Amino acid sequence: MKRIFLLVSLLVLCACESERTNRNPYLQEVGFSFELNLNLPLYSPLTNLGSVVLVTSQEVGTRGAFVIKSGIDTYSAFEASCPNHPPNDCSTMSFSGQVATCSCEDYEYSLFTGQMLNRPDDGNRYYDMLNYRTSFNGNSVRIFN
Repeated sequence: MKRIFLLVSLLVLCACESERTNRNPYLQEVGFSFELNLNLPLYSPLTNLGSVVLVTSQEVGTRGAFVIKSGIDTYSAFEASCPNHPPNDCSTMSFSGQVATCSCEDYEYSLFTGQMLNRPDDGNRYYDMLNYRTSFNGNSVRIFN
């Protein structure tokens, strides 16, 4: 019985792992809350599935945020500054369809998932887009961190 207890204890200890963080060293995770009124012409494209809007308010993130309607009553939001270098003159990404592109290195990211689409195979560490939380209520989408 004592052996079984020791074996189970050893397995539990081995299964525990210190918390590893996957923080992006280039982007600060600033706190904010911003509401998008879908009745306004600027944000009305978000009533269509797959549509993207770039929110450039200084109240949102580092360089703004991309917001996409990713499902029925479901929205995703991602930081508009390229996640693979410090913010600079060329780091605010642009988008075409559901792909965001960083003009510094032409890195591309999916606006549905935030994942880097053309990750170089050079052994270096690359980051996906910084994700912001969203909530939907009636004709309003709130993005926040």
